[in-house]
Amino acid sequence: MSMNFSAPTPVPAVEADGLVKVFGTQRAVDGVSLTVPQGAVYGVLGPNGAGKTTTIRMLATLLRPDRGNARIFGHDVLREPNAVRSLVGVTGQYASVDEDMTATENLVIFSRLLGLSRADARRKSAELLEEFDLVKAANKPLKNFSGGMRRRLDLAASLIATPPLLFLDEPTTGLDPRTRAQMWETIRRLVREGATVLLTTQYLDEADQLADRIAVIDHGKVIADGTADELKASVGVSSLHLTLADRAMTNRARTVVAEYLDSDVTVTPEAGRLTATLKDTGVTPEVLIRLRDNGVAVDELTVSKPSLDEVFLTITGHPADDTEQEVA
Repeated sequence: MSMNFSAPTPVPAVEADGLVKVFGTQRAVDGVSLTVPQGAVYGVLGPNGAGKTTTIRMLATLLRPDRGNARIFGHDVLREPNAVRSLVGVTGQYASVDEDMTATENLVIFSRLLGLSRADARRKSAELLEEFDLVKAANKPLKNFSGGMRRRLDLAASLIATPPLLFLDEPTTGLDPRTRAQMWETIRRLVREGATVLLTTQYLDEADQLADRIAVIDHGKVIADGTADELKASVGVSSLHLTLADRAMTNRARTVVAEYLDSDVTVTPEAGRLTATLKDTGVTPEVLIRLRDNGVAVDELTVSKPSLDEVFLTITGHPADDTEQEVA
């Protein structure tokens, strides 16, 4: 008699069910539910004021939910807050001990508070300063740091204890493109090494680049959830981009494409380019045949999926860069 034993399914890194937080008359978070598997980057995407930071603070035991419940690696955030805190790191949680102290001094103190020996604290601090390109600023007081340098130091501080779950609350806001790319690579490395990351962002390209799965949150509610490709597919259309060999044929081409696809066609006359919505990519060859039969030659043709910008606009009714101030 043979018996087959399958490995138990690991508990999710985060399970949130119906989280609600009210400030006065405003429901900052209105029934948010999330499931984040271990070893993934989970993106929470939304504009300022959507409820992202408030959700993070509840999951990290920094704020008590008014309703709902949440578990971190199976530990209840209300009943087992100390266990939860030992498993998570939060960017922004450690702004500084003293603005007049240097980056090295601040990191050493954080390390000592987390139980590292004096020698290990100095070693770990030096490693983090190098990783986040802060070696030249190691002996500068924090009050002289730029906003981008502070963001990098915040992330460095959250990694001292190498927690299995990291809450990164808009970690690249205000960073220059080079530093932002470095931060992205650090996040990817952490996940390769086994960490789980819950990343809040208002940058659509950041969610697209990093997240294995994305929850779109707006006005305190999760209004969509899926992989980037699933969210793009939910919009239901792709775009057909044509560059004509002869710009003089633009009007004729526009008429042919609009009639065949039964869709609006956007024209850039000076470049001889046309863009049309495409519900079925399989008809693309027929479009070329119709154009050829009407004497229109095409230099270039591309088909693109919807962007996350289009997804966000479609499902929320407004752009992702709408800015409202978050309550907490």
